[in-house]
Amino acid sequence: MAQRSDITSKRCCAPQVQMKSIERELICPVCKELFSQPLVLPCQHSVCHRCVRELLMPNHDDSLSTDAGSESSNPGSPRARVPSPSMEKLDRLLRSGSISSPGWRRSSVTPRVTTFPCPGCQHDIDLGERGISMLFRNFTLESIVERYRQAARAAVAIMCNVCKPPVQEATKSCMDCKASFCNECFKMNHPWGTPKAQHEYVGPTTNFRPKVLMCPEHEMEKVNMYCEVCRRPVCHLCKLGGSHANHRVTSMSSAYKILKEKLSKSIHYLISKEDQVRTQISELEVLIRHTEENGQLAERRTSEHFERLLEALQERRTEMLRSIEQSRSLRVERLRTQVEEYQGMLENSGLVGYAQEVLKETDQSCFVQTAKLLHVRIQKATDSLKTFQTAAAPSFEEFVLDTSKEELLLKELSFSGVPEPPVIDLSRCRVYNEGLIHWHLSEDSLPTDHHIVEFRKLGSEEESGWRASEPVFGCSTVLSDLSAGSRYTFRVKSCRNGVYSPSSPEVTLHTPPAPVFGFLFNEKCGFSAERLQLSKRRDSVESVAGMSLLLAAERVQTGSYICLDYIIGDTGISHGRHYWAFRVQPDSYMIKVGVASDSKLTEWFHNPRDTSSPRYDHDSGHDSGSEDTCFEVSQPFTLVTVGMGRLFIPKASASAAGDHGSRVLPMPQRIGVCLDYDAGRVFFYDADTMRCLYERPVDCSGTMYPAFGLLGGGAVHLEEFITAKRLFTPSGFTLIHTQI
Repeated sequence: MAQRSDITSKRCCAPQVQMKSIERELICPVCKELFSQPLVLPCQHSVCHRCVRELLMPNHDDSLSTDAGSESSNPGSPRARVPSPSMEKLDRLLRSGSISSPGWRRSSVTPRVTTFPCPGCQHDIDLGERGISMLFRNFTLESIVERYRQAARAAVAIMCNVCKPPVQEATKSCMDCKASFCNECFKMNHPWGTPKAQHEYVGPTTNFRPKVLMCPEHEMEKVNMYCEVCRRPVCHLCKLGGSHANHRVTSMSSAYKILKEKLSKSIHYLISKEDQVRTQISELEVLIRHTEENGQLAERRTSEHFERLLEALQERRTEMLRSIEQSRSLRVERLRTQVEEYQGMLENSGLVGYAQEVLKETDQSCFVQTAKLLHVRIQKATDSLKTFQTAAAPSFEEFVLDTSKEELLLKELSFSGVPEPPVIDLSRCRVYNEGLIHWHLSEDSLPTDHHIVEFRKLGSEEESGWRASEPVFGCSTVLSDLSAGSRYTFRVKSCRNGVYSPSSPEVTLHTPPAPVFGFLFNEKCGFSAERLQLSKRRDSVESVAGMSLLLAAERVQTGSYICLDYIIGDTGISHGRHYWAFRVQPDSYMIKVGVASDSKLTEWFHNPRDTSSPRYDHDSGHDSGSEDTCFEVSQPFTLVTVGMGRLFIPKASASAAGDHGSRVLPMPQRIGVCLDYDAGRVFFYDADTMRCLYERPVDCSGTMYPAFGLLGGGAVHLEEFITAKRLFTPSGFTLIHTQI
């Protein structure tokens, strides 16, 4: 009898042991807690409904979003959430704007984020316009989590929801009523001969899931097919005219049979290989032990190497200090001897006093006998006085020690298996609100596991310490939260098998004076399709000297001027400080760059003008000086001229007045423009060095747009960061789209 009780006890405990062993499979990768209302992502990983909601709308109240998929059970009480590395990384991506937002419109103040990296596999997940509502609840996982919770609190019984006090322990749970009952209450609420008698019931549980899975896109339709392309259940409307119309689908029963058969075979295979798994576990445990032993051995050997280096340094230090001490003693002794000799030259002391006593000798023979040698000594003292030289030099320049090479060698001291330090590629690096840092490794460098980028801010009163990026597995990364108008130093180091290489040579880059302003070229306002070619992405524009330009050249002979072809950005500015950058093709003939006002653009493009007058173009490109008087109030543009490898400063500026040489500058590889709308000023920069080339006041009475004018052959290419259409949210930064 005792043996039978033992067997029963073991059988009862078996599920609990099994549930305990799968705990790691029931943890959400974001909140690191047991799954709560898990949702299935397109990559087949599961994440808590609350966690997905926080990823998509981190600054919104929970009430703004709705449950996903089908019916949901009531959420449990609020849980204490522990931040995880994945969550912190996603928060940084959301704050910096690195997570893109395809559904965001420029006119919106707050973006609707629909794309985020899966916390499990890091692949980008795009939920589209429907957001969370397109995701299925993972009811199977939810049921397993509930069984795990019950196994964990087996001593706590589930009580009947209907009993009057004293409440009895529940024996059944009705999936239709979504309540738990004791035997008596279940019979009373599900009498024979009524529809309730047909309700589905299970053992006591607190997890009530819907009996039928409904389609999240068509809420009134049941899912009855399985899309083999998207690997998710769909309804017949999804197949007929929805997003799965051209996808290959199969019946739900067929998919159930196939997937269950595959899963069963895989489970049976793993169970059959249990001995092999145990053997491999034993091998791994041996490897762990050997790894610990070898690591400790490597530590001891490394310590011995450094101890020998320290001993050699200490020995060499002692020898060199001894040499300095010997030289110092010898020099001091010589100088003291010289001091004594010179003291003897003083009256009534030393050699002079002795000579004075000899002069008192009256016996001629005795005087001559003594004075001969004395005269020689006096003569030497006289000569030394005339040609004074110190007996020893006080300088120890020959003992100056240069250890720069040795220090560099010690800094580069590394293990034989560590790769060479990377080198930052300045030609591909860009810094705005974010820093895009590129680097490369030498051809014979060893493979690396990852890289770490370190950076710090310079020039401030409290110079910040080094900040490190997350591990980077490629040769470039984007660093967020850089301050405007600041200098930053960057360096990169590689890691292999947990050991870091020396850092790369440091490079210093300067951030713009204002947040980045994103826009593309606008083909609907002033754009001449005959003479301008716009790229498909609308991030480049090229002026083509075609037939229309040749025909227009005939008018030059009659005194007419060929007008510039203007194009503006598709996004306007109504307040704040904003910065954008671009490249002008080096062989461009003439290009104007700057800003334009919408309040004057309408009149400019729609009212007819006298094109036979040179005043039609406020800067014709020549140096006659006529354009200097044409900064009229009616002009919508504030521009500088770039072309033929030069940048021309307008003569109207006080800084460039008089000196022609100061007006003509080499054309920068990249040009930056900063508009301070509130102050009514525009600045032009060399975008590589962030040196201000020219500034002037501008009338910001309306919405301002980036403006460009092209004449002859030439092209303008916007920077990649300018066209990325990311939302940056420093104070005073908004984007306003205005159609003209």
